[in-house]
Amino acid sequence: MNKKVAVLGANGGIGQPLSLLLKLSPNISQLACYDIVGTPGVAADLSHIPTPAKIQGSLPSPGSWPPKGNEGLKDALDGCDVVVIPAGVPRKPGMTRDDLFNTNASIVKTLVEGCADYCPDAVIAIISNPVNSTVPIAAEVLKKKGVYNPKKLAGVTTLDVIRANTFIADNQGSNPQDVNVTVIGGHAGITILPLFSQVKGLELSDGDRQALTVRTQFGGDEVVKAKAGAGSATLSMAYAGYLFTENVLKALSGEEDIVQCAYVESSLTDAAFFASPVKFGKEGIEEVLPYGEISDYEQQWFDKMIPDLKKQIEKGINFIDA
Repeated sequence: MNKKVAVLGANGGIGQPLSLLLKLSPNISQLACYDIVGTPGVAADLSHIPTPAKIQGSLPSPGSWPPKGNEGLKDALDGCDVVVIPAGVPRKPGMTRDDLFNTNASIVKTLVEGCADYCPDAVIAIISNPVNSTVPIAAEVLKKKGVYNPKKLAGVTTLDVIRANTFIADNQGSNPQDVNVTVIGGHAGITILPLFSQVKGLELSDGDRQALTVRTQFGGDEVVKAKAGAGSATLSMAYAGYLFTENVLKALSGEEDIVQCAYVESSLTDAAFFASPVKFGKEGIEEVLPYGEISDYEQQWFDKMIPDLKKQIEKGINFIDA
């Protein structure tokens, strides 16, 4: 397949393993790695892996007079079909995803401005936290540039899905690859809502249902604490980002019935952006699908989630409008 993918933040804790996984993809002909440091080394290392994807590593252009655009970012983004953005700072113990806001909001703004200038038709997949706010930031940037297409922008919530699959399979003693839990809402704390009631044949005690729901919502904290200040969920997030990107690439190439959960512009609820099952096609997002019936227990979480999610969306929009 003749598809170009860029990873922006490719030298980071998520970016390096994500780039490795994408180098292995048969769906990619060119992989561009961009970061503020280290990407020539990452690209050189990856280039020794015997797969068809050609590798390039770019750094920001040095300052010049007369001023020029960022040639390094331009080289990475030119001709891209998909851009994956894991750039930003990770969480440390005691931090929420929202604590990352000021730093990561500025990073996402700058990188998405580059996407608008150099690859306005690419599908943009946002991993940088807080996703509930950074996706609305990206949308506002693209609107100001006159190139916003809601079919081409998504927040990657796949990690919440694979966590739910892993945790429920462990609880049931089954193969996690045989499980596919729908996870709706957003990508932070109580805005994450796994719909275990929709898993066929699943029987949970009230205690297990509560424990599994909360563990899925706060699975990231589990990793942040275990790493003791050395980072957040990077390897599992890289795998999730890889799965998401692979599915998008398959859909862009004409494979049908590609459905995965993603955080997108949505009219399903009062929140302007919402994660639910999404059908992808040749033009990106083909259809935002309904999330189906939910249980009384899940409805309680849903009612708590929506006000939080709306505030986080508004925070992102206000960052650009300020």
